Amino acid sequence: MDKLEFKFLGLTVEKLSILYGIFLIIFGISISLLSNSNSITSYIPAFLGLPIYFLGYLSMRYPEKKKLFMHIIVFLGLVIFLGGLDFFRSYPYFFDNFWADISKITLLISGLLFSVINIKSFIFIRKNR
Repeated sequence: MDKLEFKFLGLTVEKLSILYGIFLIIFGISISLLSNSNSITSYIPAFLGLPIYFLGYLSMRYPEKKKLFMHIIVFLGLVIFLGGLDFFRSYPYFFDNFWADISKITLLISGLLFSVINIKSFIFIRKNR
């Protein structure tokens, strides 16, 4: 019998973490190129996506360390969400810096969704012990 495992859209949280890391890497590079930014800060999504991708891979490769890796991933997801809250600092001049605000909103929404999914998976695991 297969081990009961939390899934979101048919994906385990480890696979979802890998995909989310790839999304952040591609998004960070794309935003930097589209905006012609000379600032290293425009790559922040990519910098945060790299460890999420790497830890997601490690959690699949070394299942005995999955708990540790996934807790670090959730922490990074919360950091991404909190970083996205910086969008509200530009009030009342939303989108004066269009690409930066798009990036922050993306981090805010995706970080929140990613964190909620991971927390739900932790709750699922705890209930099914």
